[in-house]
Amino acid sequence: MAGKSNACKVRNVDINPCIEESDGSQKCLDAYNYDKSMCYAYFTRYKNCRKYWHGVMLQRRRDGVKPDMPAADERERIITALGGKPY
Repeated sequence: MAGKSNACKVRNVDINPCIEESDGSQKCLDAYNYDKSMCYAYFTRYKNCRKYWHGVMLQRRRDGVKPDMPAADERERIITALGGKPY
């Protein structure tokens, strides 16, 4: 039952800011018959996404902002203010 709960968290846009990048990696793997060498750019984008939002989460914790991870609509405003995804 715990596995099912974690799966829901991974697909929740308010908790996981990198669903789009994760899906892109998976689609690439599917398209290239799981040849990881063909999907390096997708993996890099996903890794950079996780790194960026992890930094945001840590900064919000230091500043005492709750919740630690901005909700999906707030993340969209952040990305728009930056002029696009910084990763």
